[in-house]
Amino acid sequence: MRSILSNKNVVFSIVCLIVIAVLFAIPTGFERDIYINAEHAKVKILEVDNSTLHNFGVVRQGSQKCTVEILSGQFKGELKEATNYMSGSLSQDKIFVAGDKALALIEKDLDNNFVFANLVDYYRINVEILLVGLFVVLLVLVSGTTGLRTIISFIFTLVCIFKLFIPMLLKGYPPIWTALIIGVSISVVTLILVGSFTKKAYCAIIGAVLSSLMTCGLALLFGTWFKVSGTVMEWSESLLYVGYADLNLTEIYQAGIYLSCSGAIIDLAIDISASIDELVAKKPDITRIEILKSGLTIGKAIIGTQTTTLLLAYMGSFIAIMMVYMAQGTPIISILNTKFISAEILQTFVGCIGLVIVSPLTALTCSYVFKKNKLN
Repeated sequence: MRSILSNKNVVFSIVCLIVIAVLFAIPTGFERDIYINAEHAKVKILEVDNSTLHNFGVVRQGSQKCTVEILSGQFKGELKEATNYMSGSLSQDKIFVAGDKALALIEKDLDNNFVFANLVDYYRINVEILLVGLFVVLLVLVSGTTGLRTIISFIFTLVCIFKLFIPMLLKGYPPIWTALIIGVSISVVTLILVGSFTKKAYCAIIGAVLSSLMTCGLALLFGTWFKVSGTVMEWSESLLYVGYADLNLTEIYQAGIYLSCSGAIIDLAIDISASIDELVAKKPDITRIEILKSGLTIGKAIIGTQTTTLLLAYMGSFIAIMMVYMAQGTPIISILNTKFISAEILQTFVGCIGLVIVSPLTALTCSYVFKKNKLN
């Protein structure tokens, strides 16, 4: 029995890898080179010239001239001059020093000769690969084969978001239904990869799916009542100005509310289901009512920490806004009625309600799945 289960896990993992490869290969319809006769290249800053930079309070304007060594692409090994233009925005501008690695956009003429180079930003790919590699190694060391399946579910989630969800939204698909279908698909795949083909995985799936439906409904309902438009999402207005004026940003925002808390819903569902699975294994004669009560008890403790975790995760995105309001002495009633803070309250508490809902739903599902005999 155990070998059959293991084979199922292997087969399902292979199927997931095939699906991931297919999704990678399928074009989104938005692949196009926006830079004509230009290429990105990694460069090393050798010398800097700040003589054309001008300070205006805390911001700088002008440009920074740099001598760089090109480390990749057509001009690899050559020394060129590159320019770092300032926009007057602290969030976008950067100041390079000798020794920094940067990403440059190199413009070429019709004969592919070098014209000029614009320094885009710091080159972070190497550090990003290091961080991801550290995560993968630690996960495999701690979790073994389960860790490998977790990595597959991680990649599957990313591919679904970037190759399906975002392109489908841009093409005008209904945001809520799109988010729900993709979110449920991610939940099913993740829970089977992590929990295998077991009762605990099936119960977690049922609990997560039912909670997802209710959470989507709450996002729609309270999103309408709060009168918060989708323009609260950073960069969302830019979509309206570049040819996507027909997008319903408000529904996209509401879909994002569900999707952002779906991971926590999956987590709580499998926590309760796995705990009950262990409980039933240790006490086979346990009754259905006892399973339900135990599941609710387990859920109480987990909900307390999960909702706090969700709150802290969301708070990180609007700390600066709160600091500005506090520094200005803005009254609390005004703060709570602002669009941005109301949006965060909406997202936080709809997510928390979703977590509260998934606990009894998963416990109730477990009480029926683990004890099919109605007399128990």
